[in-house]
Amino acid sequence: MKISIITVCYNSSKTLENTIQSVRNQSYENIEYIIIDGDSTDGTIDIIKQNESAITSWISEKDKGLYDAMNKGIEMATGDLIGILNSDDVFADSNVLEKIGKYHSTIRVDASIGAIVQHNGKGQVIRKYDCKNWTPKKLAIGFMPPHPSVFFRKEVFEKFGGYRLDFVSGADYELITRVFLKEQISFGYIPIVTTSMAIGGISSSGLKSYRMISEEIVKALSINAIPFSKLKIHLRVFWKLLDYIK
Repeated sequence: MKISIITVCYNSSKTLENTIQSVRNQSYENIEYIIIDGDSTDGTIDIIKQNESAITSWISEKDKGLYDAMNKGIEMATGDLIGILNSDDVFADSNVLEKIGKYHSTIRVDASIGAIVQHNGKGQVIRKYDCKNWTPKKLAIGFMPPHPSVFFRKEVFEKFGGYRLDFVSGADYELITRVFLKEQISFGYIPIVTTSMAIGGISSSGLKSYRMISEEIVKALSINAIPFSKLKIHLRVFWKLLDYIK
């Protein structure tokens, strides 16, 4: 089973080397690694060229944003499974793809979900986001599985389409809502941490972004005709806290 890993980057020279090395260090052999660069100007291209032996294919050109670049990678991918590894993230250990490949070779599902950890600037893990108890119905109150932990069969994208470009940071939420809740694809939980990622980013950096992503969650649910409570969406941090306590 071939696994396609897609990394989207733009001016990522400070972090991309570690991301690439985490793919290079995987024990799994049947990996297709695709990098989509948005015409970087900071030395990112030099890092890509220095590591071409670990990269199956890459392009560097202007794009319409993060999700446009992800769609380009999906279009290029030839693997059975597709996963996204952001340019400032790394796989949690060298056996992640080995475990994912074994799971999907044993159980026929459209997607798998797992867990991620988030770390601060000192490399200290400050949060583990696990979706052991997650169900698609939780999307209606603002819960989604951590995007980097989700591995899709390529047929999911071929059948239901890719990421919409009319979202700022919620196209992953819309895609997951569309395929998991509206189309009801089959999925399974793998009890592993797939990815270690830094705290921050547009969807986790302050009250302003919290409000913005709340509106994008509302938009994602509305587009897919999913009944929801706007109040519950805006108060989702409290439901997450209660879920964590449980």
